[in-house]
Amino acid sequence: MKVRTMSVLAMVAALGFLVSMARAADTPDAIIKLSGGSVAAGIGYSWASGTLTYKGKTYDVEVNGLTVGDVGITSADAAGDVYHLKKLSDFDGNFTAVGAGITVAGGASAGSMKNQNGVLINLISTTQGVKFSFGAAGVNMKIKK
Repeated sequence: MKVRTMSVLAMVAALGFLVSMARAADTPDAIIKLSGGSVAAGIGYSWASGTLTYKGKTYDVEVNGLTVGDVGITSADAAGDVYHLKKLSDFDGNFTAVGAGITVAGGASAGSMKNQNGVLINLISTTQGVKFSFGAAGVNMKIKK
């Protein structure tokens, strides 16, 4: 029961963080859901797949990325809002962190990332496993064709 309460509090805190991050754009242009993992020992590799719901249609998404300064193995599920997506082709690209993310109790974290086309994604994720991060990260996301 105590773990469930902490998880709910963590999600509320993460949601509050994302609401403040999205203050410039009230209504998301799309919704993203991801599931994946990572393996790292100094330089790491992460992968995920998921869906992007945009203008009433759902598209399969693939995610690949490299991290520097990570150690550990994790699996994660994430969901979030996508802003500034004017056309579907603007989604494809290299996303990097925007500002500072937060990690909250219960294995939940929240953060924002932006690509070269100005597309902003605010994500809340839950992880299983242990991972220590002290470096830079970026991911490539694209619509599967």
